Amino acid sequence: MDLTLFVSSLCVLLAILRGNGVEGSIHTYHFEPFKEVGNAFLLSGGSEGIVASHGNSYIKFDNITFWRTKEAADLHSSMEHSTGLIQAIVFEAADRDDIGGSAYGGTRSICCTPDLAKTTGCRQGEVIRHPSALDLNWPVVLPTHFNGNYLSAKLDNQKITISKTGMYNLFFISCDPKLRGLSMSGKTVWKNPNGYLPGRMAPLMTFYVFMSLTYLVLIAIWFFQYMRFWREIMPIQNWITLVIALGLLEMTLWYCEYLNFNHVGVRPVGITTWVVTVGAVRKTVSRLLILSISMGYGVVRPTLGGLTSKVLLLGVTYFFATESLDFAENVGTINDISGKARLFLVLPAAFLNSFLILWIFTSLSRTLEILQAKRSSVKLEIYRKFTNALAVSVIASVAWIGYEVYFKATDPFSERWQSAWIITAFWDILAFLLLCVVCYLWAPSQSSQRYAYSGETVDEDDEEAQSLAKGASEGDIGMVKVDKERSNGGAANPFSLDEEGEEDKRE
Repeated sequence: MDLTLFVSSLCVLLAILRGNGVEGSIHTYHFEPFKEVGNAFLLSGGSEGIVASHGNSYIKFDNITFWRTKEAADLHSSMEHSTGLIQAIVFEAADRDDIGGSAYGGTRSICCTPDLAKTTGCRQGEVIRHPSALDLNWPVVLPTHFNGNYLSAKLDNQKITISKTGMYNLFFISCDPKLRGLSMSGKTVWKNPNGYLPGRMAPLMTFYVFMSLTYLVLIAIWFFQYMRFWREIMPIQNWITLVIALGLLEMTLWYCEYLNFNHVGVRPVGITTWVVTVGAVRKTVSRLLILSISMGYGVVRPTLGGLTSKVLLLGVTYFFATESLDFAENVGTINDISGKARLFLVLPAAFLNSFLILWIFTSLSRTLEILQAKRSSVKLEIYRKFTNALAVSVIASVAWIGYEVYFKATDPFSERWQSAWIITAFWDILAFLLLCVVCYLWAPSQSSQRYAYSGETVDEDDEEAQSLAKGASEGDIGMVKVDKERSNGGAANPFSLDEEGEEDKRE
């Protein structure tokens, strides 16, 4: 398959499916209200990492219009000049302390007060600005004045060239108490040297190209083996094929979504929602696959029996939780700093992941006991390797979550935005490596059916001897029935579920 043609076709499809767009690096404001913060009225215009370039990186203001209430306008006559001031402030995160000040060590203020005017020389009624130690022209302040009793005032269209790489913030601020109820419309365009993609997200576009290629290599190897031994295919191997295909599709769609975003500067809701949904399906199917393997599906038991409904219910719940979280994180995201509202969506997904891990390892323990009782040494060895791989992935996940918390706690202003992409990339890499382990342990081969469940009793020793002679990648033909009374004699396990024991008895 021609990879270039494949990617191009998907990108064209995404472009066709593009619906109403929400703004990406082109930030659009639809009568956004100012909020009262301290002694100022403030509106955040955006926050993005920008890489410096010779004239190719900039923040551009386009048709920015401020609107005051009729009550505020009626306080002035039509002949008056400068009847209200709004200032646009652009600053790099490292210069954040150059905005605002405090008098005599008191509460920090954004706007200049009479006391601050005496101590710092600032102009009363304006934003306090201290020149940056590296560039006296920064932070940049762009003033806009209302005239007479007009309801609106327009900021001149202009462009600020970025000459230093950093995390840049834009705020619109008014220090005039008479402008309560102020709102704004218009748009700003944030441009990096290579396109509109925000600096934190730009490395991910290259990463998704790499991941698409790795999935393509994996699916090529797997498909070759699958077609070569198609008569010996087990049901579980069909599910593995589906997960690989979903992984390739997801990585390719993410690349196309970022490519479209980088070129046009907007992130359409339709495209991003579709990509997020494919990702949620892939995550759900992957976890159900791991759970089914842990339960011994196709090896210890022919079906999941009475557990099927519970597994499907868990899968549907996990899908909606993951879809909601990914939707909040990606659909309509325009800034490099995430909001706090996502915390309420993280908790359900985290709880479900924890429950899945407990259920998986509880089921694995039960499956290992059955294989030990049946003396299926080859199958037992495969499941032990699988258990070790899962344990390593869980330990790595916990360690990375700890690092992610540390990373975000020590970087509240996203000054390390250039390396933030690694946080997202780690989870895709870990999922791919675990999938590779599953593919290796359950690869299609001429002896695949020896892994499969069989209700017939065979000479275990003869079969094990043949399997061991061919290597650990092959298993025995049949499995011996196990006396479940011995394994069920202890206390009940909440994760084993009654239906699991009943299913084993039926087998």
